[in-house]
Amino acid sequence: MSLVQDFGTFIAGLTMDTLPADVEERARVCLLNGYGVGIGCHNTPYAPVARAAALSMDGVHPDGATLLGDGRKTSVAGAVLANAALFHGRAQEDASGAAHFGTELLPLATALIEAKGCPLDRLLPALVAGYEIGGLLEEAYAGKTTPAGLRSSTIYGPVACAALAARLMGLPAERIAAALSLAASFTGGNLQAFADGTDEWRYQVGMVARMGLVAAELAAAGARTAPGAIEGKAGLIRTMARVEPDPDGLRAKLGKEWKIHRVAFKPFPVCAFNQSPVTAALRLRERLGGTDLARVTVRMNPYETGYAGMDATGPFASISGTLMSIPFCIATTLVHGVPTMKHMTTYDDAAVNALEARVELVSDDSVPTLCCVIEVERTDGTREVEDLKMTAKDYAYSWDETSALARRIGAESGVPSVAYDALERFCRDLPGGSIRTVLDAFAELDKVPAAAE
Repeated sequence: MSLVQDFGTFIAGLTMDTLPADVEERARVCLLNGYGVGIGCHNTPYAPVARAAALSMDGVHPDGATLLGDGRKTSVAGAVLANAALFHGRAQEDASGAAHFGTELLPLATALIEAKGCPLDRLLPALVAGYEIGGLLEEAYAGKTTPAGLRSSTIYGPVACAALAARLMGLPAERIAAALSLAASFTGGNLQAFADGTDEWRYQVGMVARMGLVAAELAAAGARTAPGAIEGKAGLIRTMARVEPDPDGLRAKLGKEWKIHRVAFKPFPVCAFNQSPVTAALRLRERLGGTDLARVTVRMNPYETGYAGMDATGPFASISGTLMSIPFCIATTLVHGVPTMKHMTTYDDAAVNALEARVELVSDDSVPTLCCVIEVERTDGTREVEDLKMTAKDYAYSWDETSALARRIGAESGVPSVAYDALERFCRDLPGGSIRTVLDAFAELDKVPAAAE
């Protein structure tokens, strides 16, 4: 059988009864992280832009899906576009390698359940389907596609979203395979926005989720599709990664190496590849005691330093530039401590800009990804070194750690604590409960004072 056929059979077999206990629990935590971070993004400017576009295209639909943080309803596709931009607002969403599937999967699932009545007992299996198929392909081929300027969220996200939508809609294995084939043919998206410090990437994730939705709907309607959409001569792997596919190696991992355990969370509102540099800089800051620095040298893996925008230096004019820049993130952390959205949007901080100019970024193959070596030299010539070794497991937070992270973000952005109580109750009660609990939690944002906006 082809890969999409094997994937379709695997996805169709995912139920609450067949999910291993640890996989089910991890899905609950990913759901909590996605909603918890997403609601904390309510005061970022990207969702309003996407809402305006969605309403202009699709209008208000009283029986449609809710624009979270707004309250109006529009089409499922329109809500997905806007809500994905909301969930991506702080750039603090989850990461499967270089892909941010949570910003795509959760808005799509929420809209489908609300507007189309997809049953809640399919939510966790569908979420696992998306993380597994997207994560399997991202882990195998992002090392080829990312250096080529292709964004993992947009290359592997459409297939992940098609997997989720098809499973939520209860399609049979053969039609799930068709949805995956369609999504594989829709895939694309580049990284130039990160290099230029602009906002296209904020909206890419919504477009990806919409492609997954369209793929599932076309499959449900009977579209005829290519079995070799992923591993074929002109399929996803050969065209995007430019390597020979290993279909046997991929299918052998299904249901054995669960990729949802590879999903990492972000403690700081910066790029996934900047989480470890910020962590290392915080540890250094404790030892430096406010002393003046002559220079800072940062060694990181070339896969990360070569990612668009990571080596950028000021002056900056947007958070799309600062959150990507390794020098800016390290300088901000050494000067101010834990970076906040306010720090990341302050572009004229003299102390940060002066230090950022003295940060040297070095690509070093000997440093693994998610690790870094930072050496600082004081003006008196003495040095401090932080050699930080991290893996995705270090960012795979538990339920309690995820709750604390989400609530810390909420405290920064003014989200009422009752909203987090409701979101936690929804995630823990599945497959019971109601999607209304999630919608009501986001409706609590109506009570946020204007000053917190």
